[in-house]
Amino acid sequence: MGNFEEESLVGKQIEYQIIVRREAQLEVQEAFHYYQGKSEGLGFEFMRSLDASLQSAKRSPFVYQKIYQEIRRILLRKFPYAVFYIAEERRIVVIACFHQRRSEVDWLRRI
Repeated sequence: MGNFEEESLVGKQIEYQIIVRREAQLEVQEAFHYYQGKSEGLGFEFMRSLDASLQSAKRSPFVYQKIYQEIRRILLRKFPYAVFYIAEERRIVVIACFHQRRSEVDWLRRI
């Protein structure tokens, strides 16, 4: 017979907590207001895209490419934005939500 503790852990998924740093929160708010100003409802579409990306990272945080040391990037669908995060033991720490044309130097200062 196998070890009961090992057998009971098979198939269980770790629940990750998403933590969004203040700078990233401000970037998300700025993008929301920008898109909402362009077209009514577009800001909410941006937020849905962001949420879908974060949920994907939460389900499988280590599948996204490392782009610098432990920092990973996930691209938003339909919007030219990327979320930069660090996957830790039980947390996903979002350090930035940048337009893809923005300089990498900006988010590198946050690590």
